[in-house]
Amino acid sequence: MEHHRLPVVASLLAIGSGVVWSIGAVLSRSATQADAFQYLLWRSVGVVVVIELLAARRRQPFPTFRSWTSGRPMMVANIGLFLASLCFVYAVKTTTAANAAFLSSLTPLVASVFARFMGERLSRSTLVALATGVVGLTITVFGDLEAGNMAGNVAALASSIGFSIYTLAVRSDLDRDWSPALSGYGLLMITVCSGITLLAGKPLVPPLTDTMYALVHGAVVIVVGTLMFNAGSRHVPAVPMTVFAQTEMVFVPVWALLILHETPKALTLVGGAVTFAAVVGKAVYDTRIAAPPPVPVPDVPLL
Repeated sequence: MEHHRLPVVASLLAIGSGVVWSIGAVLSRSATQADAFQYLLWRSVGVVVVIELLAARRRQPFPTFRSWTSGRPMMVANIGLFLASLCFVYAVKTTTAANAAFLSSLTPLVASVFARFMGERLSRSTLVALATGVVGLTITVFGDLEAGNMAGNVAALASSIGFSIYTLAVRSDLDRDWSPALSGYGLLMITVCSGITLLAGKPLVPPLTDTMYALVHGAVVIVVGTLMFNAGSRHVPAVPMTVFAQTEMVFVPVWALLILHETPKALTLVGGAVTFAAVVGKAVYDTRIAAPPPVPVPDVPLL
């Protein structure tokens, strides 16, 4: 069998994208005075502003407008990212950073189930990986039952469903430019979170420090991480990209421990390890049997 070396720089970009994205969970947890909706509002402002500026520089203006006028699949992609982002940040705010990362990392497996609706058969390796992922999920949730964070755990799992919806939209047309969805879901997030915040009688602008955390998360962490991932995905096959994207799941609890002094529970780490093994194991196995590669979309990228 002929082996091909992966491009070093592209691989480092792909791995680094997960590390960059993982910083977002720390920023979300650090914004202690802003609730999830206030935080998401300003994080989305950061995303939309930077994406529009980058698009203008490339002479491809108004991607936000194009994201809602380019047909139903693009709208579905926007809604999928909206659900994923909303649920993930809510999870980070209400459960441990490790739990949020581990449970949402099930996205590649959930996407495999969703692909069934596109006429794709579930292979034996997929079924085994799904069963293993469910075991990891159960262990992670069981270790957090007494903490009263079940809503956050459910939200983390829902975020993987949201991103799987986005993945399904992308797989419907692989030749299409899906980049407008990044600012498209941001606009939807701004609209919804503004309405919820006003209805709750809260100010649209939280304390300055929390607002800055949110803006940096959107304008720097999300955008830079996504640009790195996209650059890497042009030269690295889809299966290694699936593995590289798991660096986000690995580094979220690391930053939480080093910066937030949040120690993950033993069962949380065990459950995360089982989930990691399910996702990475399936990717490696599919490579060995020359299975059709998955679409290289990140698992929790824009969250």
